[in-house]
Amino acid sequence: MNPSRRRQLRWLAVSILVLMVYFVWTTDKITLQGERTVYTANCGNGTWEGKRCTGELDAGPRYRYRALKARGEVLFWVLGNNEPSSKLTGCTIVDGRNWTCPVSADASKSITLALASGDPLTNAAWPTRPLHGVSKMTWVFLDLGWKLTDVSN
Repeated sequence: MNPSRRRQLRWLAVSILVLMVYFVWTTDKITLQGERTVYTANCGNGTWEGKRCTGELDAGPRYRYRALKARGEVLFWVLGNNEPSSKLTGCTIVDGRNWTCPVSADASKSITLALASGDPLTNAAWPTRPLHGVSKMTWVFLDLGWKLTDVSN
């Protein structure tokens, strides 16, 4: 194989690798220690009407969940917040992206009591905080100060 052809193949391989890394990073498909981060948005100077904000969207807190299958517990904390982690107990855990927990002492500090395929589930009967989830890339744009009007996933 001539050097020019080898160089072309190398650039193609590097490009494919960069695209794969970008996809994995933006979707959180692979996470350390089976953790899952849920990105949220706040509605500044307005109110939520379903998934639409009548004011300005801001990057909200990022909730990180770590399922401990052997103990039936899910630890969670807000990234960038100095408060200690909280814990959901008595959980049924398949893996870090699929679990469900009953109402427990720290339920009101969480935004969900269940994940299915890595997505947080909501239930009006749960005593959790309201959830206005966004994709990781949407959250990054909001955190950078970009003005977005819709957070529908």
